[in-house]
Amino acid sequence: MKKKERYEKIIEYFQENVPIAKTELSYQNPFSLMVAVILSAQCTDKRVNIITPALLKKFPNAASMAKTSQNDIFNFIKSCSYPNNKAKHLKAMAEMLIKEFNGEIPSNVNDLRKLPGVGRKTANVIASVVFNKPVMAVDTHVFRVSDRLGLTYRAKNPHEAEMQLVKNIPEELIHKAHHWLILHGRYICVARKPKCHECGLKPFCRYYNK
Repeated sequence: MKKKERYEKIIEYFQENVPIAKTELSYQNPFSLMVAVILSAQCTDKRVNIITPALLKKFPNAASMAKTSQNDIFNFIKSCSYPNNKAKHLKAMAEMLIKEFNGEIPSNVNDLRKLPGVGRKTANVIASVVFNKPVMAVDTHVFRVSDRLGLTYRAKNPHEAEMQLVKNIPEELIHKAHHWLILHGRYICVARKPKCHECGLKPFCRYYNK
């Protein structure tokens, strides 16, 4: 199967079968999503969704989070992975938002990446989810699924996978395709034993057809 046809068939499948695809992180506004995404690094969305309500009730915006201590933030997030680092990043992120962005989450990916604790993947998540920008956040699920399906070819790292995906997915669908691939990787195309018997993408999947 040629690459163009594979992309068309896979996108068509997702459009028909997963018409609504969105993040499983709970958030109310751009700031709360930024906090949730920083916390979600190497931590499940389920755990993050347990942590964020109390944290964001106490610190609902950049101003309140910037004023508090790292230790106060730590006490709210200690049940997630790497709480010390994340508390440090959250406080510094809030301080920079106040200092450089009037307390508002910027929409530009390069501006987002200036924020402490925000790498390429996190910046792309915020830009695509909040601002519907045509950027692709490549996490472990997206990297694995796009390789298995045959959407990417010999991508050595997430950045290479991102470039291939963005080049081949219609611009207006990129922000949605991010969720399609994540959710497919989380529930069907799992790392150790992919549930191929449940998967409707078998006819177009390079991994399955090998």
